[in-house]
Amino acid sequence: MAAITTIPKGSQISPASERVYHQSNLIGDWKGAWQKNGRPVEVKVLNIRGDQAQLEYTHDGHTERGLGTVNGATISFGNISIGTKNGSVAALEFSSGTAKMDAVLNKQASSTGQSKLVGSWSGYSRSNGQSAFFQVVSVDGKDAQVRFSANGAAIQSGEGIVAGQNAVMFGSKAQFTTADGQNGSVVFKVGRNTYAVPVTKSNATSGSSSSGLNKLA
Repeated sequence: MAAITTIPKGSQISPASERVYHQSNLIGDWKGAWQKNGRPVEVKVLNIRGDQAQLEYTHDGHTERGLGTVNGATISFGNISIGTKNGSVAALEFSSGTAKMDAVLNKQASSTGQSKLVGSWSGYSRSNGQSAFFQVVSVDGKDAQVRFSANGAAIQSGEGIVAGQNAVMFGSKAQFTTADGQNGSVVFKVGRNTYAVPVTKSNATSGSSSSGLNKLA
Protein backbone atom coordinates (compact mmCIF):
# COMPACT_ATOMS: atom_id res chain seq x y z
CA MET A 1 0.00 0.00 0.00
CA ALA A 2 1.37 3.40 -0.91
CA ALA A 3 2.24 5.78 1.89
CA ILE A 4 -0.29 8.44 2.71
CA THR A 5 0.71 11.75 1.15
CA THR A 6 -2.33 13.86 2.00
CA ILE A 7 -2.14 13.99 5.80
CA PRO A 8 -3.25 17.50 6.79
CA LYS A 9 -0.45 19.91 7.58
CA GLY A 10 0.31 19.98 11.28
CA SER A 11 -1.46 16.70 12.00
CA GLN A 12 0.25 13.54 13.13
CA ILE A 13 -1.40 10.14 13.33
CA SER A 14 -0.18 6.72 14.33
CA PRO A 15 0.45 3.96 11.75
CA ALA A 16 -2.76 2.22 12.85
CA SER A 17 -4.82 5.38 12.41
CA GLU A 18 -3.04 6.10 9.12
CA ARG A 19 -4.19 2.76 7.73
CA VAL A 20 -7.78 3.43 8.75
CA TYR A 21 -7.58 6.94 7.31
CA HIS A 22 -6.43 5.58 3.95
CA GLN A 23 -9.20 2.99 3.86
CA SER A 24 -11.80 5.56 4.89
CA ASN A 25 -11.24 7.28 1.54
CA LEU A 26 -13.17 4.37 0.02
CA ILE A 27 -16.33 5.10 1.99
CA GLY A 28 -18.94 6.94 -0.04
CA ASP A 29 -21.13 6.85 -3.14
CA TRP A 30 -19.18 6.29 -6.36
CA LYS A 31 -20.74 6.80 -9.81
CA GLY A 32 -19.45 6.49 -13.35
CA ALA A 33 -19.81 4.48 -16.56
CA TRP A 34 -18.14 1.44 -18.07
CA GLN A 35 -15.62 2.56 -20.66
CA LYS A 36 -16.50 -0.34 -22.96
CA ASN A 37 -20.23 0.28 -23.36
CA GLY A 38 -20.94 3.57 -21.58
CA ARG A 39 -23.49 2.00 -19.25
CA PRO A 40 -23.82 3.60 -15.81
CA VAL A 41 -22.38 1.83 -12.78
CA GLU A 42 -22.48 2.75 -9.10
CA VAL A 43 -20.74 1.43 -6.00
CA LYS A 44 -21.73 2.56 -2.51
CA VAL A 45 -19.25 1.71 0.24
CA LEU A 46 -21.34 2.05 3.39
CA ASN A 47 -18.75 1.17 6.01
CA ILE A 48 -15.47 -0.64 6.59
CA ARG A 49 -14.78 -2.82 9.60
CA GLY A 50 -11.43 -4.55 9.65
CA ASP A 51 -10.98 -6.46 6.41
CA GLN A 52 -14.66 -6.36 5.44
CA ALA A 53 -16.69 -3.64 3.75
CA GLN A 54 -20.46 -3.36 3.43
CA LEU A 55 -21.38 -2.16 -0.03
CA GLU A 56 -23.98 -1.90 -2.77
CA TYR A 57 -23.10 -2.52 -6.42
CA THR A 58 -25.61 -1.24 -9.01
CA HIS A 59 -25.33 -2.12 -12.71
CA ASP A 60 -27.81 -2.66 -15.54
CA GLY A 61 -30.66 -1.62 -13.23
CA HIS A 62 -29.81 -4.31 -10.69
CA THR A 63 -28.38 -3.78 -7.19
CA GLU A 64 -26.26 -6.35 -5.38
CA ARG A 65 -25.62 -5.97 -1.65
CA GLY A 66 -23.12 -7.73 0.54
CA LEU A 67 -19.69 -7.77 2.14
CA GLY A 68 -16.51 -7.15 0.20
CA THR A 69 -12.91 -7.91 1.15
CA VAL A 70 -10.66 -4.97 2.00
CA ASN A 71 -7.03 -5.14 0.93
CA GLY A 72 -5.18 -1.90 1.56
CA ALA A 73 -6.86 0.80 -0.53
CA THR A 74 -8.95 -1.62 -2.61
CA ILE A 75 -12.13 -3.61 -2.08
CA SER A 76 -13.03 -6.82 -3.92
CA PHE A 77 -16.66 -7.89 -4.22
CA GLY A 78 -17.60 -10.79 -6.45
CA ASN A 79 -16.28 -10.00 -9.92
CA ILE A 80 -15.39 -6.37 -9.21
CA SER A 81 -12.58 -4.48 -7.51
CA ILE A 82 -12.59 -0.80 -6.63
CA GLY A 83 -9.63 1.27 -5.50
CA THR A 84 -8.81 4.92 -4.91
CA LYS A 85 -5.66 6.85 -4.21
CA ASN A 86 -7.04 10.28 -3.49
CA GLY A 87 -10.56 9.65 -2.17
CA SER A 88 -12.09 11.57 -5.07
CA VAL A 89 -11.60 9.39 -8.17
CA ALA A 90 -11.72 5.58 -8.14
CA ALA A 91 -10.93 2.85 -10.63
CA LEU A 92 -13.41 -0.01 -10.98
CA GLU A 93 -12.49 -3.29 -12.63
CA PHE A 94 -14.81 -6.14 -13.63
CA SER A 95 -13.28 -9.52 -14.41
CA SER A 96 -15.09 -12.77 -15.15
CA GLY A 97 -13.18 -15.34 -17.14
CA THR A 98 -12.03 -13.61 -20.30
CA ALA A 99 -14.52 -10.75 -19.90
CA LYS A 100 -12.96 -7.60 -18.48
CA MET A 101 -14.21 -4.01 -18.18
CA ASP A 102 -12.92 -0.82 -16.59
CA ALA A 103 -14.67 2.27 -15.28
CA VAL A 104 -13.60 5.53 -13.70
CA LEU A 105 -15.89 6.55 -10.83
CA ASN A 106 -16.25 9.89 -9.08
CA LYS A 107 -17.24 10.21 -5.44
CA GLN A 108 -20.54 12.03 -5.01
CA ALA A 109 -20.55 15.04 -2.70
CA SER A 110 -22.34 14.78 0.62
CA SER A 111 -25.50 16.78 1.07
CA THR A 112 -24.98 20.36 2.21
CA GLY A 113 -26.35 19.77 5.68
CA GLN A 114 -24.03 16.87 6.34
CA SER A 115 -20.86 18.05 4.65
CA LYS A 116 -19.52 20.02 7.61
CA LEU A 117 -19.42 17.02 9.95
CA VAL A 118 -18.94 14.13 7.54
CA GLY A 119 -15.34 13.19 6.88
CA SER A 120 -12.14 11.94 8.45
CA TRP A 121 -10.43 14.09 11.06
CA SER A 122 -7.02 13.56 12.66
CA GLY A 123 -4.55 15.48 14.74
CA TYR A 124 -1.91 15.58 17.44
CA SER A 125 -1.57 17.82 20.47
CA ARG A 126 1.95 18.90 21.31
CA SER A 127 0.80 20.19 24.68
CA ASN A 128 -0.48 16.86 26.02
CA GLY A 129 1.13 14.35 23.63
CA GLN A 130 -2.22 12.83 22.62
CA SER A 131 -3.35 11.94 19.09
CA ALA A 132 -6.83 11.24 17.78
CA PHE A 133 -8.64 9.99 14.70
CA PHE A 134 -12.37 10.65 14.36
CA GLN A 135 -14.45 9.77 11.33
CA VAL A 136 -18.06 10.76 10.78
CA VAL A 137 -19.15 8.23 8.17
CA SER A 138 -22.70 9.48 7.74
CA VAL A 139 -25.35 11.69 9.33
CA ASP A 140 -29.07 10.95 9.33
CA GLY A 141 -30.97 13.52 11.34
CA LYS A 142 -29.70 13.22 14.91
CA ASP A 143 -27.95 9.91 14.28
CA ALA A 144 -24.39 9.57 13.06
CA GLN A 145 -22.21 6.59 12.20
CA VAL A 146 -18.77 7.25 13.65
CA ARG A 147 -15.33 5.69 14.15
CA PHE A 148 -12.84 6.80 16.78
CA SER A 149 -9.30 5.99 17.85
CA ALA A 150 -6.99 7.63 20.37
CA ASN A 151 -3.23 7.20 20.35
CA GLY A 152 -3.33 4.42 17.77
CA ALA A 153 -5.58 2.16 19.85
CA ALA A 154 -8.12 -0.16 18.26
CA ILE A 155 -10.78 1.60 16.22
CA GLN A 156 -14.15 1.89 17.97
CA SER A 157 -17.18 2.05 15.68
CA GLY A 158 -20.76 2.80 16.53
CA GLU A 159 -23.59 5.31 16.59
CA GLY A 160 -23.15 8.87 17.71
CA ILE A 161 -25.61 11.67 18.43
CA VAL A 162 -25.53 14.90 16.45
CA ALA A 163 -25.68 17.93 18.75
CA GLY A 164 -26.71 21.02 16.82
CA GLN A 165 -24.85 21.55 13.56
CA ASN A 166 -21.32 21.49 14.90
CA ALA A 167 -20.88 18.49 17.20
CA VAL A 168 -21.15 14.73 17.43
CA MET A 169 -21.24 12.86 20.75
CA PHE A 170 -19.90 9.31 20.69
CA GLY A 171 -21.32 8.10 23.98
CA SER A 172 -18.85 8.60 26.84
CA LYS A 173 -15.92 7.82 24.55
CA ALA A 174 -15.41 11.08 22.69
CA GLN A 175 -16.94 14.36 21.57
CA PHE A 176 -16.12 15.94 18.21
CA THR A 177 -16.80 19.56 17.32
CA THR A 178 -16.10 21.78 14.32
CA ALA A 179 -17.11 25.35 13.62
CA ASP A 180 -15.93 25.78 10.05
CA GLY A 181 -15.98 22.25 8.63
CA GLN A 182 -12.19 22.21 8.26
CA ASN A 183 -10.75 22.45 11.77
CA GLY A 184 -12.14 20.93 14.91
CA SER A 185 -11.46 19.30 18.25
CA VAL A 186 -11.82 15.84 19.72
CA VAL A 187 -12.25 15.55 23.49
CA PHE A 188 -11.82 12.14 25.12
CA LYS A 189 -10.85 10.51 28.40
CA VAL A 190 -7.85 8.34 29.15
CA GLY A 191 -8.23 6.93 32.63
CA ARG A 192 -9.28 9.83 34.85
CA ASN A 193 -7.81 12.47 32.59
CA THR A 194 -9.65 14.35 29.86
CA TYR A 195 -7.75 15.52 26.79
CA ALA A 196 -8.55 17.81 23.89
CA VAL A 197 -6.81 17.27 20.55
CA PRO A 198 -7.06 19.75 17.65
CA VAL A 199 -7.92 17.95 14.41
CA THR A 200 -8.01 18.86 10.75
CA LYS A 201 -10.33 17.47 8.10
CA SER A 202 -8.64 15.23 5.56
CA ASN A 203 -9.75 16.86 2.34
CA ALA A 204 -9.61 14.67 -0.77
CA THR A 205 -7.58 16.16 -3.56
CA SER A 206 -8.65 15.85 -7.16
CA GLY A 207 -6.55 13.68 -9.41
CA SER A 208 -6.35 12.65 -13.03
CA SER A 209 -8.59 9.84 -14.21
CA SER A 210 -7.13 6.46 -14.96
CA SER A 211 -8.61 3.11 -15.79
CA GLY A 212 -5.71 1.26 -14.19
CA LEU A 213 -6.59 0.10 -10.70
CA ASN A 214 -2.95 -0.25 -9.72
CA LYS A 215 -2.28 3.35 -10.69
CA LEU A 216 -4.93 4.58 -8.29
CA ALA A 217 -4.51 2.07 -5.49
